Amino acid sequence: MKPTTLCLAGPTAAGKTAAALALARALPLEIVSVDSALVYRGMDIGTAKPTAAERAAVPHHLIDLIEPHDSYSAARFVADARRLIGEIRARGRLPLLVGGTMLYFKALFDGIDVLPAADAATRSRLDADARERGWPALHAELARVDPTTAARLAPNDAQRIQRALEVWQLTGRPLSSLHSGRFESASAAPDGTALISLEPTAREWLHARIGERFGAMLDAGLVDEVQRLRARGDLHADLPSMRCVGYRQVWEALEAGTPLDREALHERGAAATRQLAKRQITWLRGMPWRHVVECEAADATARAVALAQRLVEGRCA
Repeated sequence: MKPTTLCLAGPTAAGKTAAALALARALPLEIVSVDSALVYRGMDIGTAKPTAAERAAVPHHLIDLIEPHDSYSAARFVADARRLIGEIRARGRLPLLVGGTMLYFKALFDGIDVLPAADAATRSRLDADARERGWPALHAELARVDPTTAARLAPNDAQRIQRALEVWQLTGRPLSSLHSGRFESASAAPDGTALISLEPTAREWLHARIGERFGAMLDAGLVDEVQRLRARGDLHADLPSMRCVGYRQVWEALEAGTPLDREALHERGAAATRQLAKRQITWLRGMPWRHVVECEAADATARAVALAQRLVEGRCA
């Protein structure tokens, strides 16, 4: 069956942007971002946001939607993506979903559980409690009311600890009891969907790419970008936007108030990015129906284009 939606995923630094632009030159498509960091305005360098020229070359969607002090959820992504997929198809074009936020892909492929909306007052109370006692103390509290969720979270995973406690306080039920478990099985492709996955066969290659890219971000002015964000006065380190990989490490370095050690900052940012990539690869390997392209191959982009053409022509199982 010819896919009506094409997806391009892969770990950070695997070459997704270059492949997506090459696909756009070969096929009549529009790009839908599947990236939880690209939704924020004013966060360009550390998110590797497509340039103005790249966005002018092919329509891009779900970029620069909100301010960094606002929040964007997987549920909102699913609603936005489904609407855009329909609109793009109605224009006679192919939706190409590109990114590395695996929660968004999972929610779109498998459906999403109905959870209570974020509550500003509850989050404010939890943030105040965390500032007084620390996130490990709130993690211990979560372990008492929802041990299943607490067991999979690090004691300093502020965003997820906050959300789990928020759900508990709003519903009286543990977050783990509200998850259906549909994400556990992904043995078959969703109807009408094909997924091309850019994956490394050698982690060393990807790690080198990650180091080079984070260094390039620092050279391009990432520290200045975070300084501007801090100077706004409406942002803080616990916001989802400021917990994005790269931004969090720079924010913490600036918060220390000591002369910036570029080498140490580079290592912290690259290490955090490597951990993100590891999680992305683990998820992708749980999707046996994906079509894998070795991202370190010299002709990886050409291979991705050729594969996509075979898929949309119905010549690839």
